[in-house]
Amino acid sequence: MSAARLPPVLLALTPGDAAPDLPARVARAAAAGLRGVLLREPRLEDSAVLALADELARALAPWPGAWLGLHDRPHLAGASGVQGVHLGGRSLAPGEVRAWLPAGVALGLSSHAGDPPARWRAADYLLHAPFGRVPGKGEPLGVEGLRAAVAAAACPLWALGALSPDDVGAVLGAGARGVAALRGLLGAPDPAEATRRWCSALAACGASMPP
Repeated sequence: MSAARLPPVLLALTPGDAAPDLPARVARAAAAGLRGVLLREPRLEDSAVLALADELARALAPWPGAWLGLHDRPHLAGASGVQGVHLGGRSLAPGEVRAWLPAGVALGLSSHAGDPPARWRAADYLLHAPFGRVPGKGEPLGVEGLRAAVAAAACPLWALGALSPDDVGAVLGAGARGVAALRGLLGAPDPAEATRRWCSALAACGASMPP
């Protein structure tokens, strides 16, 4: 693993619909305490991803410690100036991608129950899913499955999939470093209010949260 800066304890994935109000939604959520965003817009061309990454970086810029990552676009890491690159299930292996990345860029990987832990080598962090029941994503991990993944992983792990603020205590208690959400954060009707609920639940469990 590298010495790159990892995502904060609360990480939001973008909804994937390339909505024009996404930068404004990120700005409102950041003002409520969100400091980590993973830009996941598979339908956009590279040029549009770079432009959107720039907008999101500006939305996060007022907040110390903000973290922005790109999903499945390792070749854009240098041009975008992001803090992380995240690889999906159909991406190259982390060991193959590491050499492409600028120094200090964190390398993340999507992982699931049944993966051989050897596949996780060279990753700086994992998004492990699904914690809860997600249609088409197989059986949920639950607390015990998450705990087993934490024990098998050589890097920090964020839980993902059908999570709510009510799950925060169980997730952190199982050893996860943090939580990640899509519909429950930037995809929520009010991203700022959703962020406040997540931050409150994390703080109640002793997680270090931004001011």
